[in-house]
Amino acid sequence: MRILLTNDDGIYAPGLAAMRAALERLGEVHVVAPATEQSGVGHGITFLTPLMANQVFDGDTAQGWAVEGSPADCVKLALAKLCLDENGEAFRPDLVVSGINWGLNVGVNVLYSGTVAAATEAALNDLPSIAVSLEWEDHTRFDAAAAMSVAVIEQMLERDAWRDHRLYNLNIPTASTMPSAGKPEVRITRMGSTRWDAAFEERLDPKGRRYFWTIGTPPTDPPGADTDVVAIRDGALSLSPLAVDRTRDAMLSQMHAWNLGLAAGASTSSNH
Repeated sequence: MRILLTNDDGIYAPGLAAMRAALERLGEVHVVAPATEQSGVGHGITFLTPLMANQVFDGDTAQGWAVEGSPADCVKLALAKLCLDENGEAFRPDLVVSGINWGLNVGVNVLYSGTVAAATEAALNDLPSIAVSLEWEDHTRFDAAAAMSVAVIEQMLERDAWRDHRLYNLNIPTASTMPSAGKPEVRITRMGSTRWDAAFEERLDPKGRRYFWTIGTPPTDPPGADTDVVAIRDGALSLSPLAVDRTRDAMLSQMHAWNLGLAAGASTSSNH
């Protein structure tokens, strides 16, 4: 099995290193990751400036490619140019893994996540993919989280989980990685979609200029019991199938009945 590994924390992130080491027992791991941290960039891509990429080495051993772009850029460039075997022949990965992200990607944070965006980009290319994130803590146990992640991935491979669906999101609570945690629960969840308030703290810089620092806030409304947010609160791993197509199918028949149209001579622009 050939695995493409990426993230949004950057190619030198400890979560990426832990995941690489754990995934190597499943097959060849090829790393293409951002050169610098790209947290919160969502599914942005680079198209107005050149996309720089350089190989990273540890001594004489190639560690992967560092791309001066977004996580989605990394996957796009990997599939187009950088997924090469030892003979320089191009290949399509059998699986794309994004992570381990340092911080959860649950609820509406999924929409902002570069980690999830990288996995989504793979799914757009009809490749099996999974985003993996770990709850933030100063002394994060990435090795334990990576071992759990690979155990889940192995079970998903055994069940042919990617045959009919391409994109999954796995989140791991800090509590489950502790030695005293016992056997952690893996809960199948939906993405919590309750609104989070936009909260900012206003401060002054040394020159007296105002600036604003975003504050993490809990969901405004209680999330459903079957959501990723609640699973993490309960100390369980959360595994969610995510959709690429954001069309609300149930609305289509209702909207067809609107019979929308424009009057003759109507213009989409006006002159002043």
